[in-house]
Formats: sequence, structure tokens, C-alpha cells
Amino acid sequence: MTDAVLPTSTLRMARRRSPLRRKAFPYLLVAPAVLYLLAITLYPGIFALWRSFYQGRFKLDFIGFQNYADLFRDETFWHSLTNTLIIGGITLVVEFVIAMTLAALVYRDPLVRGWRIVFLLPMLFMPSAVAYLFKLLFNDGRVISDLLMRIGLVDHNIDFMGSTWLARGVLVVTDVWQWVPFLFIIFVAALQGQDKEIEEAARLDGARWGQIFFAISLPLMRPVIAIALVLRGIDILTMFASPHIITQGSPGGDTETVSYFIYRTGFKSFEFGYASAASVVVLILTIILAQSFVRRFFRSGRE
Repeated sequence: MTDAVLPTSTLRMARRRSPLRRKAFPYLLVAPAVLYLLAITLYPGIFALWRSFYQGRFKLDFIGFQNYADLFRDETFWHSLTNTLIIGGITLVVEFVIAMTLAALVYRDPLVRGWRIVFLLPMLFMPSAVAYLFKLLFNDGRVISDLLMRIGLVDHNIDFMGSTWLARGVLVVTDVWQWVPFLFIIFVAALQGQDKEIEEAARLDGARWGQIFFAISLPLMRPVIAIALVLRGIDILTMFASPHIITQGSPGGDTETVSYFIYRTGFKSFEFGYASAASVVVLILTIILAQSFVRRFFRSGRE
């Protein structure tokens, strides 16, 4: 029936096409997109690696691994990396708990099924706009401090930027408000995609909601959770807008993330080689952490 519908010339060309050409055809279709992605991702990485072996602004001097040697002795760099891990770790845990709790409670709700796009609205704002909004709430406008005074929780204005943990808390709240919907939508989709018959069978055996979720639904979500947390973790490691706009590293550099350190080193001190070396080190650490995290999740899922 197919031979009768297709033109004779088309059939001859299909028969003459070699197996190699048939296998290569899909790759040729995606080749322009792959080349474009390589151009905007691979080239900057290679350039940063090359630039990390030089110093100077206009006249470049080759210094080998000197930038890396200085970087590993730089306490400011390690302090910024520690700040990033502390702020990022707290942020990731809070986002995961909130998103998973909300997803477990409402994923069967028809409203969530039909209006999932509404929950993504905070993500549609630019990170810089969100940072300015929370800077107004916590610092410039003292809106939060005034609100706490009105309801009687505090009796004086709170200087959120004068305390290490309060300043870090502002960064955590800012990121949580914008990016909890990202994890929420992923977890909701994963729960909605699971087979309902498994839950119904467990319910018929007398299992309660909590037992079904923690013993059945949550283990089935391991791969999804791993990928979602890795994506958010990578994004948190590159957190820049909030520290730059809200805290600028204060107080005493305790909120300076590694991205802000690289920015300050490269575009304020104009030490581009040193900043490139820091970028390469952060990239390597990110790849190692992400690979280890995903491998452990998938291994435990097979076990």
C-alpha cells in the first residue's frame, strides 16, 4: 500500500540510500544547533583557560600556573567559596523541602493540573529585578523591619546587612521566592507521571498517605530529584545578581559568593587572568560535585 502511494522516484532514492547515510541524517539535522551551542559555550571556556595562564591587561605576559598557585593561597577566594557553599546549601535544602511538600500535597488537585504555568510566574522576573525588590524590602525601604515592629515582634529597626546570618538569610529568601516554583513544577510532573495503579494497590493493602509517598512515590522520583537538584545547584553556585545588588559582599565579605569574587577581581581590579583561573577552578569543582551527586543518586536508585 505504501509503494502505491509514494512516487516511484522517491522509492528509488530511499532504496539507494546507504545505511550510513540513514544513520547520519538525524545528526545532520541537529548539527547547526550543536555547532551554535559549542560556539557560545565551548569557546568562552577555552578562552578562559588560555587567559588563566597570562597576566596583564593589554600586554599579556605568560606566567604558566602562577595564577592558580596564587589562587590556592588566596584566603579571600576560599572564603567566597565557603560562603557560596553555605548559602547555596541552605538555599537548596529549603527549596527542596518546600517544593516537595507542596508537590506532595497538591499534585492530584485539578487546579494544579490545569494552571501549572501560573506557578512559574516568579521565575519570569529578571533576577536583577527580584534582587532590587528584596533590597527594598529588607534594606533600603525597611519594609520587613517596619512590619515586624508594627506587629510587636521587634521594638527597633533591624539592620539586615549588619549581621552575617541575617544578610545570608536575605539572599536565601530571595532565591527561594524565585526558584521554588522551578522545583515544584518538576516534582509535580514527576508525581503526576507515576502509575496510579501502584498507589491504588498500596491503598487497598491498608497503606496510609504518608507510607505511600515515602515508600513508593519518593523512591520512584530519585532520578528526577537528582537532575532537578543538580540543575538548581549549578545555578546557585553561579549566584551573582542578589549578592551584587543586595549585599555587595557585606558584612565583611561574609556574603561574597564566588561569582561575585570573580566579577570583582576581573572587572574592578582588572586582573583578568586571575579571574579566569578562578573561573576554571570553579568549573572543575562544579563538574566534580555534579557528577558525584548524580552518580550516587542513580546508583542508589538501582540498588
